[in-house]
Amino acid sequence: MLDTYTLYRKLYEHMGPQGWWPAESKIEIILGAILVQNTNWRNADYAIQTLKKKTQLQVQNILKLEIEELQTLIKSSGFYKNKAQTIFSLLRWLQQFNLDYQAIAEKYKSDLRSTLLTIKGIGSETADVLIVYIFGGVTFIPDSYTRRIYRKLGYKHTENYEKLKKHIMLPENFTNEDANEFHALLDNFGKNYFNGKDEKKYTFLDCYFEIT
Repeated sequence: MLDTYTLYRKLYEHMGPQGWWPAESKIEIILGAILVQNTNWRNADYAIQTLKKKTQLQVQNILKLEIEELQTLIKSSGFYKNKAQTIFSLLRWLQQFNLDYQAIAEKYKSDLRSTLLTIKGIGSETADVLIVYIFGGVTFIPDSYTRRIYRKLGYKHTENYEKLKKHIMLPENFTNEDANEFHALLDNFGKNYFNGKDEKKYTFLDCYFEIT
């Protein structure tokens, strides 16, 4: 069974740097992390681009929208009523700190995750994505592709997000850049090679990681 650091190195050697998160600004990352929930990136990105045309993704412009208008703009992402409320709730919270992400990280430190989880609509995966990609933290993001890969590698506790997160520790020397890259590599590897509709891709995974 591969340890986490070896898995990271193997993926990096095979795939190279991923350049994630695909966005032009931190606000775009924040919106993407919310809009991609329970949908694919294509639908989320369409919603982002529609919202960008209307608001230039400026926080003040977004918060000036009526909630019904925001819902219409992000409708392609699905669950748009809940997501609109989450966007408002999170942006209003961030606005209290003048969008100073470093100040927020320094204020909450190890309590940042639990604090984010108190914001309506922010779940475990979104909170962890924000910690890594917005607040410069280091944490493991066991999304669905990651859990499937770890399951294939023989790990236990892969049945849900919190269980695997509890049992996988990132190396002590992991930097924010490492945490960022590891999540991106796992996610893109899953998209490219771990597709249950293609048995050849499962064979590739078996051979690559020497799984029996």
